[in-house]
Amino acid sequence: MIPWPIYIFILIELCIVAYLDLKYRKIRNIWIFLNIVISIVLFIIFPSLYLFKIESFQFSIVFIFVGFMLYMMKIMGGGDSKFLSSIFLIIPLDLQDGAFSALLISTICVGFIVFVRNFVSNFPKIVESFRNSDLAGVKSCFGTKFAFAPVILIAWLWVGTILIDT
Repeated sequence: MIPWPIYIFILIELCIVAYLDLKYRKIRNIWIFLNIVISIVLFIIFPSLYLFKIESFQFSIVFIFVGFMLYMMKIMGGGDSKFLSSIFLIIPLDLQDGAFSALLISTICVGFIVFVRNFVSNFPKIVESFRNSDLAGVKSCFGTKFAFAPVILIAWLWVGTILIDT
């Protein structure tokens, strides 16, 4: 279980970062540093909730490596992957699996919506590109990244509804 002040803090931070990500399409490193400092404080203040063991860092470590690969493939922004890695540092270990599941489902849903929107809005170009065997033209209709911080916010709101139910 997570103390409500921590949940609310993460919620407020995600609202701000999501807004800034949508507006500027960039997540500043100050948010990553803030999360790291707060995680250190939380590990000291709440040692029973924030256990200092490798399992507490598993998602953060994986997000750094997977995020770097996604960044290299131009699928995810560097700031998105660093922020995602750092936000999991301030989520208690017992909530990380649920937060990851919510994030995965939110990413699939938002990705599907973006895909359908791109498909519908670019349908004539897609048809023309297929007629001309122009795969680069088809790819150009789907090759845009979307702001990921709002997806993290949606997942965190979902985690909150789970917390309310329990």
